[in-house]
Amino acid sequence: MPRSRRSKGFVWFIWFVVYAALVTAYVWYTSPNNVPSSYAGTAADPATFFSSKQLADSARLNAMRNWIFFISAPWEWLIYLFLLFGGLARYWRDALESWRLPLVVRFPLYVLLVDAAAFVLYLPLRALSFALSKSYGISTQPWPGWIRDKLVAFGVGYVTLLAVTAVAFWIMSRRGRWWLKLWLISVPFTVFMMYVQPVIIDPLYNHFTRLSDPQLEQKILALAAKSDIPASRVYEVDMSAKTNAINAYVTGIGSSLRIVLWDTTLKQLNEQEILLIMAHEMGHYAMHHLEWSAVGAVGSSLVVIVIGGWIYIWSIRRFGDRLGIRGRADITALPLLLLILSLLSFASLPVSNYVSRQAESAADAYAMDLLGTADGSISMQQKTALITLSDLNPPLLVRWFRDTHPSDMERIVAAMKFAKEHPHAAEADAGAAHKGASSSD
Repeated sequence: MPRSRRSKGFVWFIWFVVYAALVTAYVWYTSPNNVPSSYAGTAADPATFFSSKQLADSARLNAMRNWIFFISAPWEWLIYLFLLFGGLARYWRDALESWRLPLVVRFPLYVLLVDAAAFVLYLPLRALSFALSKSYGISTQPWPGWIRDKLVAFGVGYVTLLAVTAVAFWIMSRRGRWWLKLWLISVPFTVFMMYVQPVIIDPLYNHFTRLSDPQLEQKILALAAKSDIPASRVYEVDMSAKTNAINAYVTGIGSSLRIVLWDTTLKQLNEQEILLIMAHEMGHYAMHHLEWSAVGAVGSSLVVIVIGGWIYIWSIRRFGDRLGIRGRADITALPLLLLILSLLSFASLPVSNYVSRQAESAADAYAMDLLGTADGSISMQQKTALITLSDLNPPLLVRWFRDTHPSDMERIVAAMKFAKEHPHAAEADAGAAHKGASSSD
């Protein structure tokens, strides 16, 4: 590697070390589970349902989680910069051309080399995150199974990347408004991916069956009917072999629509808590969040293509000769394209996460309105926090860049507010619970 590239690489490394040190200071010195004094001693205070050991574990675990998150994006950027300025991107292109392979062979091989290099170099952070989750008893999956899932993800990602980049570079090789053509093609692709996700991609990772509790399924389907969701069955997915965390979701569009429950949810929550979770997921459907998500993806892709396209062309003009990039449709520019997309994706997180948190809050409110009660909501949020040792009130930057859902504290406070504003529902729930307890006695 030329001396100028080595010196530039050293500068980037120093900046990364400085950034990592600042992140370390931030995640360790922002107080975890520190709720406002007005909530001290309430159901929103982790001190009321976390043991002292769990509070300590939560502090350590979330500091590490947040550190890994904030390190991950710059780590990925360094990988792409290394491929570009280290000369590997140009070397691979030249080597494939020297073999006189046709473009239909060279292009998939080049994409595979770039994708495989990024996958391997990023793998240590993924492994660290998994090992951390496993050490605290959240992840239960054996290492071979985890590796298998990562290889499946790599295969799916490679096929997707190959298809997208093949179309993108072909369009960029043509004249005209290539950015507009790219965006128009992204619209049906986005809808297609939403359709195939639950029926083709998700089953590659997990086994789906009909819900094992037929009575619970009927209650969930009755809720679905009230929300005008055209579902005839509820799916159960075997997640207990991988995690202790709980989850449920509504996914897909049209005939691929699915209501899904993790089996861990069935094992760790009571019926009322499960119905609240399912009502929440149905709220997303009833309020057309799935459709708005698709619209948002299409709209944001236009912004990314316009802004990213401008940065892409400027970067090639500024650094193209140094990097050996012959033009905008040269496959050597693939790491540059991925770098720009990663930068824009990270920069947009505060906006996309804010929108997501608003949708999740609306779905929480919909669930309580649908059931007419907040009964089970507080206990469910507390159980979720205990299982994952979450930070009930994460610091500001974590909330902006990482959190797609309201904090556990915010959700518990919302449930407390609903119960206060609907005292008759709370009294009815308490009476029903007392009656059930008397019957069991």
